[in-house]
Amino acid sequence: MALKLAACGATVGVSDLVLTECESVVAEIRDQGGSAHAFAVDVAVRKLFMAGAATFAAKCGRIDAIINNAMLLKHEPVEQISDETLTRMTAIGINGSIWGAQALLAHYDESRGGAIINMASAAAVKGFPDTAAYSAVKGAIAALTRTLAAELGPRNVRVNAIAPGSVPTPGAMGLNDSAEYERRKRTIPLRRLGREQDNADACAFLLSEQASFINGEILHVDGGIAAAG
Repeated sequence: MALKLAACGATVGVSDLVLTECESVVAEIRDQGGSAHAFAVDVAVRKLFMAGAATFAAKCGRIDAIINNAMLLKHEPVEQISDETLTRMTAIGINGSIWGAQALLAHYDESRGGAIINMASAAAVKGFPDTAAYSAVKGAIAALTRTLAAELGPRNVRVNAIAPGSVPTPGAMGLNDSAEYERRKRTIPLRRLGREQDNADACAFLLSEQASFINGEILHVDGGIAAAG
């Protein structure tokens, strides 16, 4: 998403717990002629999120959009969920999305408008075994998206969510092997896995002028998994 938005002309702030990972993305963007800045941020901690946003806004003058993409991926039976895991997942997914909204509101230009993209999931509308904590957080994010769309629309801020399907990113591959992804592919109506580019394109669309009247939507980019039930 960072690469796609930079290619569209946006100045991108790339944040992660690990600064070196952010810097590698920023270097790639700059090598391609784009503009980007790297920040080490724990989105679960409000003061750190707000400080990172303030630093970015100081460099760029304002913040036009926030993408709340961070999440802890951990799937396990409900009886094995620990207090530490649940606390961390909710802090990143739910708290972090709220802090992201606050960060945008602190630094956007109301006359220009702003946009927020949260990351939901088919798990918010469909039951999957061993995903109780993850599904609960994603369901909360879907509800938060609709609520903020109603609350912030009058302030010229659009709030939508992307709900990706199975995408074999490096993080996700830490949970699932190739055989599991082959199994998943057979359950997807389009009979293929998602690509990072699919979600990047959806993100660029939702932030574009072409989506200027879209607010409060959960866009499922999943090949039909959620629709298939």
